[in-house]
Amino acid sequence: VILGAGPAGLYAAYLLRKKGLARDIRVIEQNPPGATFGFGVVFSDRALEFLNDDDRETHDAIARGMETWSDIRLDIDGAVIVLDGIGFSAIARLDLLEILHARAADLDIPLLYNTRIESLSDLDEFDLLIGADGVNSAVRGWGDFGTSRDRLTNRFAWYGTRKRFEALTQTFRATDAGHFNAHHYRYQRDMSTFIAEVDEATFHAAGFGEMSRRAARDCLEQVFADALDGHRLMDNNSNWRRFPKIHNERWSVNNMVLLGDALHTAHYSIGSGTRLAMEDAIALVRGFESHPGDVPAALGAYEAARRPVAGKIVAAANQSAAWYEDFAAHMALDPWDMALGYITRSDRIDPQRLARLSPGFVAAYRANTGRDIADRL
Repeated sequence: VILGAGPAGLYAAYLLRKKGLARDIRVIEQNPPGATFGFGVVFSDRALEFLNDDDRETHDAIARGMETWSDIRLDIDGAVIVLDGIGFSAIARLDLLEILHARAADLDIPLLYNTRIESLSDLDEFDLLIGADGVNSAVRGWGDFGTSRDRLTNRFAWYGTRKRFEALTQTFRATDAGHFNAHHYRYQRDMSTFIAEVDEATFHAAGFGEMSRRAARDCLEQVFADALDGHRLMDNNSNWRRFPKIHNERWSVNNMVLLGDALHTAHYSIGSGTRLAMEDAIALVRGFESHPGDVPAALGAYEAARRPVAGKIVAAANQSAAWYEDFAAHMALDPWDMALGYITRSDRIDPQRLARLSPGFVAAYRANTGRDIADRL
């Protein structure tokens, strides 16, 4: 039984059936088909490589629906800085789910929507229960996984817009009401994701806690009017949220196991949440390939192989999130120094690697500041 028909749950079901590792699979989802939060999901430029070797068909199906670009743009109160060579791709979240839904349906895997499971007693007997049911996982509450959960202080709201952005762009604005940031990128030819973010001080100073959703959207359209270029923001359950940091000491309990956001969250600023979820599914299935029919051994192999790799991604995401928690302070820096801090925020890029990835930015940084990046890192 798999709870959750997001990327992790659907892909785990597909792989388990495709590889002949499970005869009877049921995917249960509490929401109706097509109900999804957000607009587009973003991957780093090489993030789909994990599908290349074992599942070229799914890789190609996803790649065909993607928008791609090779740079990041930072707009810091009108100072535009280009980080060349930092590529990303994006696809509509609904399109990605439809691709994975079709892959599962091709193998006659039952997908049961509009069904909420309140307790283990609501399920028939099972050999394996996979919790791919997201941040508010029910499965996580049915076992002692050693869960810790915290929330960041910044607020964010997820919108869409018809404005086409040519690259993943970070727009920072200082106003009388406080400091604002928007993460935006296209995921279809004529659609873009637009994530608005404010620090805690701005959230209260601007009065967002007392505003209606429509009033908040109108306010953000004014703050980012130049970036939106006359386009409106489109609402999709676009409430203010605080990002949850979820960690589990144990990945499995008895014959229950966690995947994706139910297991660990990665801040949206590094574009790895969906990749993390699908790679979890791949690693779980590999555990069963190495220990077919032996649930405890397979779950142990899954955690042993996957925990170190996932831990590095989550650590980088947490570093990135910490940078955004202080983005208002970073805006007080020279824009070029803020840009340098932004691109190195996860402690995964040293001066030599940055020079290889973004020679244009490194040269422009030197030309505009009179300093070398190595002197600042």
